[in-house]
Amino acid sequence: MTDPQIALTMLGIFIACVFLGFPIAYTLMAIGLGFGYYAYFDAGRMWRSFNRLTEDASWWDSTSLWLEGFYNNRIFDLFINQTYSVISNEVLTAIPLFLFMGYIVERANIVDKLFSTLALASRNIPGSLGVAALITCALFATATGIVGAVVTLMGLLALPQMLKMRYDHSFAAGIICAGGTLGILIPPSIMLIVYAASSGVSIVRLYAAALLPGLVLVGLYITYIVVRSILNPNLAPKPTKEELPEVPLGKMLWMLATSFLPLAILILSVLGSILFGLATPTEAASIGALGGMVLAIAYRAMTFDRLRESVYLTVRTTAMVCWLFVGSYVFSAVFSYLGGEQVIAEFVTHLDLTPIQFLIIAQLIIFLLGWPLEWSEIIIIFVPIFLPLLPMFGIDPLFFGVLVALNLQTSFLTPPMAMSAYYLKGIAPPQVKLLEIFKGVLPYCGMVVIAMLLMYTFPQIVFSLPDAVYGPQR
Repeated sequence: MTDPQIALTMLGIFIACVFLGFPIAYTLMAIGLGFGYYAYFDAGRMWRSFNRLTEDASWWDSTSLWLEGFYNNRIFDLFINQTYSVISNEVLTAIPLFLFMGYIVERANIVDKLFSTLALASRNIPGSLGVAALITCALFATATGIVGAVVTLMGLLALPQMLKMRYDHSFAAGIICAGGTLGILIPPSIMLIVYAASSGVSIVRLYAAALLPGLVLVGLYITYIVVRSILNPNLAPKPTKEELPEVPLGKMLWMLATSFLPLAILILSVLGSILFGLATPTEAASIGALGGMVLAIAYRAMTFDRLRESVYLTVRTTAMVCWLFVGSYVFSAVFSYLGGEQVIAEFVTHLDLTPIQFLIIAQLIIFLLGWPLEWSEIIIIFVPIFLPLLPMFGIDPLFFGVLVALNLQTSFLTPPMAMSAYYLKGIAPPQVKLLEIFKGVLPYCGMVVIAMLLMYTFPQIVFSLPDAVYGPQR
């Protein structure tokens, strides 16, 4: 077999291991080290010292020098260097800080007060509870970026309230599932940090580029909720005064000031300091982590057990992301060295695709990968395969990254592998069936496609904000 054929075999073995359920990070490292040992095998270099032994050398000297030569393969140097480059990557330093902020905010008892306040404030809007739940999901998802946490917590808080007010099961479940996934798109998104580290795109420009598409998607969701509630009032009956009493303006403003405003200020301070160049993402994440602790203390929700749990979850998730990066870097380095990237590039070139056709095929592949894989695995492992092909079609990696972030919304929403639906089913009342949740999330998949089509048609949705704040990219 030629080296490129071995590289493709290497990729095929990895995909097979993924579908068999092997741990992704360890599989990447094992395959990368195994095939890398072959790729970088150099007998003359590895056993140079062993071959210089005299005939009267002892058994111990012979064995130790042979073992030293066996491990004197450059793949191990590559593994160590790639591990160090991941650990020392300044962009990735922001991940544990943002995670810690999210876990602390999740435990600060802010979300229940926020949802109750927004439900009262929007009581005269069609589908008021749905609108309140979606806005709460968007704010909470932006603060945490953890889909499972948002869907689970909002399912415990908002879903029983909507069911109590006679909301349609599918309609209510779809709102929570769709709102819970927004955190992987709207800054400060951890997914965007990971993409920036993989692609070399400026994280501040990427945050600015993703902001308007995120708001467009939220606007589409809210429009859908209101319009469906107007066309079919049975989906979301208007609450009675007993269910949602009218609150005097002064009291409403105070409730907003003590529930909505603190979280909004925290998010805007973190995001604003990044976008306007007042702080690096890592520094802003530090401010956010401190702000989350201050909020938890102010709401009298900070305990040692909650702090310890937040630290533990942060370390566990960060370790997972870092080991994925290490495995991906080693795997991709060996894959490229054997000529795998060149084979893929030549194959795509011979297809004679237009830029639009390439984008559609790439997004379709990412959409299908979203069924068996997490977003982190897609971004770290598979998206780098597409990145070298972007210059061939004149596609800006900034634009491509925002498209991927939009596309990955569907990976949590598309049956039969819609993880957000399973998160919600795990805590939903027994009368809410899984098929009803699947039915509820499908319209939001359609709105994600509409948002992507808007970006295809009007790319300034992506480029206008970063160009206005930082100037056109050269």
